[in-house]
Amino acid sequence: MVYSLETPVQIDNLDLDELNQRFEGAHPREILAWCVANIPTKFVQTSAFNVDDLVITDILYRELKPKKPVPVMFLDTLHHFPQTLELVEKAIKLYNLDLRTYKVPDIDSREAFAAAFGDALWDRDIQKFHYVTKIEPLQRGLAELEAVAWITGRRRDQAVTRANMPIFEHDIKHRIKVNPIAAWTRKESWAYVAEHKMIYNPLHDQGYPSIGDEPITTKVAQGEDERAGRWRGTGKTECGIHI
Repeated sequence: MVYSLETPVQIDNLDLDELNQRFEGAHPREILAWCVANIPTKFVQTSAFNVDDLVITDILYRELKPKKPVPVMFLDTLHHFPQTLELVEKAIKLYNLDLRTYKVPDIDSREAFAAAFGDALWDRDIQKFHYVTKIEPLQRGLAELEAVAWITGRRRDQAVTRANMPIFEHDIKHRIKVNPIAAWTRKESWAYVAEHKMIYNPLHDQGYPSIGDEPITTKVAQGEDERAGRWRGTGKTECGIHI
């Protein structure tokens, strides 16, 4: 199934309430198919290469195959698990990804990061750590790619802060933010992975249902929320890029 771009819709005139009503209950494939057919080419997927992000990438690159591939933006915080970075390389080769990596400017290692910001910035100022490693690179990347719309891998059942998340919404810059698997459960995402024999981060099988930066991601115990291992003990539920 190959989708080519049709005459693009006028982003500023989109009725998000109507779109949310139309696509509530739709398969993520239908949501993404509408997007690649109607939104201009300045359309980007943001990905941390968690399982939900990869489900979206698989739909875009294996199923829909738009003539102009959707760029996949990866925020290299310099503090990812080695398994995450290995997965990124596997995905690049498997899908021939149009990968766009953004990070702190002019810093290429954890050692250089510590030299610039001090040791364990995440312990001393988690807000600043997230700003310099995620929030600023994300906004810079979206601006450089001239994105008018971008995709996230968030689900409503991931956290109470996401329980009422719409499929289509505006971000702080009035770009369209698309959450194609908002209505899916974790079980549905993993069923898709099994059905299509997808690659995924082996850490998911080792007690890490949600994987972020290595220094601030812990295993999740039986019965805990799947994002309980992110920023444990800080009281945070979001890193800030979706607020």
